[in-house]
Amino acid sequence: MAEREVPWDEYVAYLQGNLSGSYYDELLDEAATAAERNADRPKVIKSSQMPWENSPHGLLKHIVNEGMNTRAETVDAYMQVIPPGSHSGKHRQLAEQAFYVIEGRGYDLHMDCDLAIIDDAYTWKPDGDEKRFEWEAGDVVYIPPNTISQHFNADEARPARIAVITNRIYRKSGLNDLEQLETAPEYDPGEKLTAEKLKRYLQPKGTSPARA
Repeated sequence: MAEREVPWDEYVAYLQGNLSGSYYDELLDEAATAAERNADRPKVIKSSQMPWENSPHGLLKHIVNEGMNTRAETVDAYMQVIPPGSHSGKHRQLAEQAFYVIEGRGYDLHMDCDLAIIDDAYTWKPDGDEKRFEWEAGDVVYIPPNTISQHFNADEARPARIAVITNRIYRKSGLNDLEQLETAPEYDPGEKLTAEKLKRYLQPKGTSPARA
């Protein structure tokens, strides 16, 4: 029998391999069981169920986070408490953010970054033009993608609180580019923050009670 003519160059290559998978079936199963899984995920999260964190960026109460297993699929949100006269950490992130000022007054410092791909490596560089944005309770502040940002409480006597919302899609698309450039003054990696411990941060400078 004459040897079969190979119709295209890839023909031999595609017939190689012994691995087997069920990825498409798994996608079907995931879609079919979505309603059942979501039924166990809360639509209402009580304040007592929202975790506290003393993070490099500041004092946070997580409102919505993927790790909390809520019904939210596309955004993360946290409330940040900035003690009197203090400030957040400074970070640069690719995902866009927006925050609503719940309480207090202050300002943000933002600096855009220029992006470049050099020899297949992703790089960024601050453009050097730092901008200041004043805010007060009731305002919404937008932070564009790939911006260096930092929040400042301008009131020496009262705390500020902001609700920060981050687009989760960037991370889900493999663009989880987040870099902490400075940590918040209150950052304590060993502290398990609670509502009771938070109280000592709410006092004006120089009048904080003893550490809990």
